[in-house]
Amino acid sequence: MDKDQGIKIDSRTVVTADLQGVQLVKPAAQWNRLATTSPATVTKLKAVANDFSSSTGMVLFSGERGSGKTLAAEVIANDLGRELLVIDLSSVVSKYIGETEKNLSRVFEAAEHSNAILFFDEADALFGKRTEVKDSHDRYANLEIAYLLQRIEEYSGLAIVATNKRHVDDAEIRQRAKHIVDFAGGRAGSICR
Repeated sequence: MDKDQGIKIDSRTVVTADLQGVQLVKPAAQWNRLATTSPATVTKLKAVANDFSSSTGMVLFSGERGSGKTLAAEVIANDLGRELLVIDLSSVVSKYIGETEKNLSRVFEAAEHSNAILFFDEADALFGKRTEVKDSHDRYANLEIAYLLQRIEEYSGLAIVATNKRHVDDAEIRQRAKHIVDFAGGRAGSICR
């Protein structure tokens, strides 16, 4: 990809190519592609899609790698007739102070000009860093998480945040999620909320 190219949404370049870890997906996956043994789970995921057909907010997907979180996000985006902007947070997070926020700001600016659903993959890159503040590094790590959560709250669409942790213990993250979907044992599990 040339440096002048970017992600095209509605025939506009909205994210520059030098921002690694961001990919626009035109979803094609259907509900029958979800790897689940429980029809009740698919019904619950459809309820998430129905809830966000006319509202905004955050959904938290938690579960091991390969459990179907990305596929479920694509299915929901396809069901809602929207593109999916996949953000690999492990690539967007920077070791330099202020760079993570700058990268996230560029992602949200791009997303605001589209109707895309945001899918933040590898959220452990940020969520795993939140700790009790012992030094300036801890303070900045916590600020990055707070910045992401604030931008998600202000976003005028749906944001899905995926973590590889089985359970997210961070009360602030859990509180901001309208729905929490646990992908247990490699298959979509129950919705906690």
